Amino acid sequence: MSKISNSIDLAKSSLGVLRTDKELAAIPLASSITCGIVALAFAGLAYLSVDHVSHPAAGQSDWQVTPLTWSIGVIAIFVIGMVAQFFAAVLIAGANERLEGGSPTLKSAFAKASSRTGSILGWSVVNATVGMILSSIRQRAGFLGDIAAGLFGAAWTVITWLALPIIVIEGLGPIAAIKRSVEMLKQTWGENIIAQIGLGALGFVVMLPGMVVFGALAWLVPLLGIPLLGIYFAVVASIMSALGSIYRTALYRFAAGLPTGGAFQEEALAGAFRQKGGMASKLLH
Repeated sequence: MSKISNSIDLAKSSLGVLRTDKELAAIPLASSITCGIVALAFAGLAYLSVDHVSHPAAGQSDWQVTPLTWSIGVIAIFVIGMVAQFFAAVLIAGANERLEGGSPTLKSAFAKASSRTGSILGWSVVNATVGMILSSIRQRAGFLGDIAAGLFGAAWTVITWLALPIIVIEGLGPIAAIKRSVEMLKQTWGENIIAQIGLGALGFVVMLPGMVVFGALAWLVPLLGIPLLGIYFAVVASIMSALGSIYRTALYRFAAGLPTGGAFQEEALAGAFRQKGGMASKLLH
């Protein structure tokens, strides 16, 4: 099975789960709306915290950032990260219940994620801290810093990709979950990366018609086209986020030796985790 066809098969299987539980697609949309509201609230606080210059000199801004403004910005990053990770955990909880053979509801998914709130918070802090460090490197180290931060960021995404499913399903703390995620990937290597890229490419392909149609409409009738374009992007992004979380959950269950309720073909999941040397993974089997 080729890497591309394997990615397509995994996406189709994820879509099958999503069709069974359509409410899962509402979770990423709710996450985006909630994060947007939180961001606007912190933006308002940040605006109130700046020093306003009554009579700025030529070329001088009429406001200046204060230490309080920076503090609000840092807190906002952590809070928004926590909100996003919690909703992602809710989605993983719902997908896991379905793959266990259950019938998830939004209530049961939120209840499961809520039981892991402490670990999710810890994971959010770790993840946001790494992101802030990488951002600082990009800003201060120039071109080479951009390359180093990009490479490290990609590596961090790969080695921690299963951390949140581990937290939700196994109940481990953030550090233990990261270590377990690393151990899973140390024993296997990376066609899962190709699958992630494949899902991203699929999202772009789905986005493209809307970009053309609604983009043209936005150019002709901005008041109509721009809102429709935004709605289209939000819906597609929510669906692709749900598909990605379902796939990530299924991949974790396969790697941990757990059944996937027949929603995914074993050979497709085996293609996403391959042992060094190219043999199909027997991880924890």
